[in-house]
Amino acid sequence: MTAVTTLFGADAEANSAETLTVMSFNIRYGKANDGENHWSKRKDFVVETIQEVAPDLLGTQECLPFQRDYLAKHLPQYAVVGVGREDGKEQGEMCAIFYKKDRFELVDSGHFWLSETPDDAGSKSWDSSLPRMASWVLLIDKTSDDQTPILYGNTHFDHRGKVARVESAKLIRERASMHDDFDLILTGDFNAGEDSKPYAAMFGETDGKKSPFVDAYRTFHPERKPNEGTFSGFKVSGTGGDRIDWIGVSDDWKITDAKILHTNKNGSTPSDHFPVVAKISR
Repeated sequence: MTAVTTLFGADAEANSAETLTVMSFNIRYGKANDGENHWSKRKDFVVETIQEVAPDLLGTQECLPFQRDYLAKHLPQYAVVGVGREDGKEQGEMCAIFYKKDRFELVDSGHFWLSETPDDAGSKSWDSSLPRMASWVLLIDKTSDDQTPILYGNTHFDHRGKVARVESAKLIRERASMHDDFDLILTGDFNAGEDSKPYAAMFGETDGKKSPFVDAYRTFHPERKPNEGTFSGFKVSGTGGDRIDWIGVSDDWKITDAKILHTNKNGSTPSDHFPVVAKISR
């Protein structure tokens, strides 16, 4: 039994029709000079990690086009939506979304940039060091009696811009608040922990209005504990930092499980972030 199945349950591949498994996974961009942790040496481990969790919805971050294509080839049960952040086409990292083709019907999809001109591909604002974006899909769950559309977004906040992270959270929250007729899911690497202003902007009450999202992990695990960090730096022991990878859901969902997967093989991890997973139902 692998580390993934041990942590998340041996029947991970047998997700019931009533339960939806969501996974957020920063896979580390494939051109980084990571030596023994280079993409070429860990790409099969990334695929294996995803296969063992068998998520219905997967949000990736730092996914370059060739990484998207590799995952799509080796995960043929998924359809993928993703564009490069530099040009809205094939240049730069993607927030690529993978969804199970046999479970979901794609109604619509799109992308916007975390800037003051969100419809302009490659745009950046505030103190953001790089163009940042969100991708989204509107889905119908073909296996469910509940045919309320699911609006699922995936994003990656800037790692340097403090103002940009807060404004990015406000932008996503504002857009999500316009769609209370949909059941919402959000995944991402937010480069900010629970005590941060971006976290408060995303999940806290603002001007007397509650957020369209709740933090799936903290809702399921109300008590904060050590070793909840999600940036590992390729070290299986790297659990002491902030929980910067989040899954948010609207309160239409019942959260039945939430985990940070300390996946490893002999001390090697598939990426420099631990994947995070939530099981939800409605």
